[in-house]
Amino acid sequence: MAPFIVLANFTDQGIRNVKETIGRAEAFKAMAKKSGVSVKELYWTLGSHDVVAVCEAPDDESATALSLSVCSRGNVRSGTLRAFSLDEMKSILSKMI
Repeated sequence: MAPFIVLANFTDQGIRNVKETIGRAEAFKAMAKKSGVSVKELYWTLGSHDVVAVCEAPDDESATALSLSVCSRGNVRSGTLRAFSLDEMKSILSKMI
């Protein structure tokens, strides 16, 4: 399972209905589970992003499909970042020419 960081911002619709954000987070977790993605952590944040999720997915396609599914509901826009562990980064660096 590969780690992914999801950075989300509320849309106008999402902020108008912000009191539903906990329910939407639970729905996100359920959608993730159906997609084979596990949500490790979920945070509401201050600053340039409203929500940050730490997830693990079997592949890029599963993570992307989940992100598109969530965004298609209209409450958030998101960016998904593939994250690399220390060991993965060591392996990557060892392949440099």
